[in-house]
Amino acid sequence: MIKTGVVHGRFQVLNLKHMEYILAAKMRCRKLFIGLTNPDPLHTGDSVNDENRSARSANPLTYYERYEMIRGAMSEFGVPEPEYDIIPFPISRPEYILQYAPREAKYYMNICDAWDEEKYKILRSLGLDIEILWRKEENEKGVTSSWIRSCIAMEQEWNHLVPKSVYRYLTENHLDQRIKRLEQIRIDEKKIDFS
Repeated sequence: MIKTGVVHGRFQVLNLKHMEYILAAKMRCRKLFIGLTNPDPLHTGDSVNDENRSARSANPLTYYERYEMIRGAMSEFGVPEPEYDIIPFPISRPEYILQYAPREAKYYMNICDAWDEEKYKILRSLGLDIEILWRKEENEKGVTSSWIRSCIAMEQEWNHLVPKSVYRYLTENHLDQRIKRLEQIRIDEKKIDFS
């Protein structure tokens, strides 16, 4: 087991697939840093491989809300607080990543699509030690946050796709209503574009 590891993601909404990734990395290191990409509007950008990731509807939760959501899920899965930390991870502004994340850590990734490949190249350009946990085709990705946000907007069942603590946090703080409102705005804007 190594000393320090890093994972990263938007986690907009933290789901069970995210937890599989986070926990797989945690099993390999004593201390895990969980990086939140798109931590704020200043550190959010577009990519040709993921043009929608900077959209407001794709980022309905604040850094603080995601921080709280992850803390709750880590507790739910029995990970002691001293064994992880949650940090900003401005992947769109890679020159700032090492202001938050330790250089000497092992950076764990999953590769499922062109955006993941781009992030891999970004981290490689920083000279970081990267380990690919698994590589999958895009159609093998499974549950995604965008699908969960769509389920929330369409009032379909989604509680089975996220940790229980995440479902509780989102509903008790009425964040599901914000997600629904922003997703509806996105759908309405898309209809206007095709008109």
